[in-house]
Amino acid sequence: MEAVLTVIVLLFVLCVVLGAYATVKAIGAAKRGVDRTIAQARRTVEETTLRARTLAQPGPAGEIAALRLTLRTSMRATQEALHAGAVEDESLKESLGLFNRLSAHGYELDAELKRLEIEPDRGTVASRLPELRERTERITHSADSLRWAAHDRARRFADDDLDTLSAQIDVEAGALRHWTTEEPTAPSWPEAPAPEATDGRSGPETPRSRASREQPTRPAIGPRGQRPAYSWQKKPRPESTP
Repeated sequence: MEAVLTVIVLLFVLCVVLGAYATVKAIGAAKRGVDRTIAQARRTVEETTLRARTLAQPGPAGEIAALRLTLRTSMRATQEALHAGAVEDESLKESLGLFNRLSAHGYELDAELKRLEIEPDRGTVASRLPELRERTERITHSADSLRWAAHDRARRFADDDLDTLSAQIDVEAGALRHWTTEEPTAPSWPEAPAPEATDGRSGPETPRSRASREQPTRPAIGPRGQRPAYSWQKKPRPESTP
């Protein structure tokens, strides 16, 4: 009885532990989903604001907003392309490492551009624009190069696979259409044996004719000869004997 109670208590504790673990995992997944949704919404709002400033604020302020928008768009597109490609291509992990180093420079530049958006001294902002524009172009050019290289690599693999598949399909199609390339030929009859030389006689030679040809010829009617005498026969009597 005590053993049964112990087993029941252990099962109950195990169910409680599993339930707590599942609850923690579910809460964590929900929290990550909420954080992801909030980050995406915040990014959408911020990019919409940058587009609006680009159009509504001419001059240094609008150009800074355009630089931030260009930088963020390029870095995010490259990040998504590399992460998606690294799932199927292990060689892109090194490219991801390079992109992470490039992202550090991108975050630093984006933070500097964000500070200049609220800078009251427009002269200082205008003097910094050429250098900021050059840094933005260098970072976005490097990010675009990584992204397009990943796209070209994926397309190259797809083309190679398509070429191999097309070649295999052509071979299979040719095998299925074999009757259009090879005409069936009728089997040839064996050659007849050469006729043997005969003594001016035509027709096939039979065993009887061969035997008659091999035997010596005898005259049809010959002289009557002596018949052989046997011991059991009586001697013939002369005709003059009564």
